[in-house]
Amino acid sequence: MKRVVLVATMLALGVSFAAAESPIAERKAIMKKNGDAAKLGTQFMKGEAKFDLAKAKAIFATYAAAAAKMPSLFPPDSKTGEKTEALPVIWEKMDDFKAKFAKFGADAKDAEAKVTDEASFKTVFPTVQKNCGGCHETYRLKKS
Repeated sequence: MKRVVLVATMLALGVSFAAAESPIAERKAIMKKNGDAAKLGTQFMKGEAKFDLAKAKAIFATYAAAAAKMPSLFPPDSKTGEKTEALPVIWEKMDDFKAKFAKFGADAKDAEAKVTDEASFKTVFPTVQKNCGGCHETYRLKKS
């Protein structure tokens, strides 16, 4: 009886019994969110989307959350599989890789605090975006 109540309570609270998502799948999902955030930021930069301060700050919050989580999603057993675009050099230069995420996270938090309007967004967004390109150039499989 106690077990039934526990299971019912966990289900009611939304706790899943499904297997945990793989590190590769998790990092792909996080990068998808980052890509969506970057797309919106680029639309703000180009005037293709009406600037929204809350959404602009959310871009940087998304980046900061990703930067905090991503380094843990590259365990040694996640070098291959699931069509990963992660290059082996990540595991050879893990300290540098983690440092890039630390900088990305710090820059994103700083940008979120500095953004007060469209003009300030347009000043800080490109700086934070450089972090993405710098890491992708070294650590991600180039798309053909």
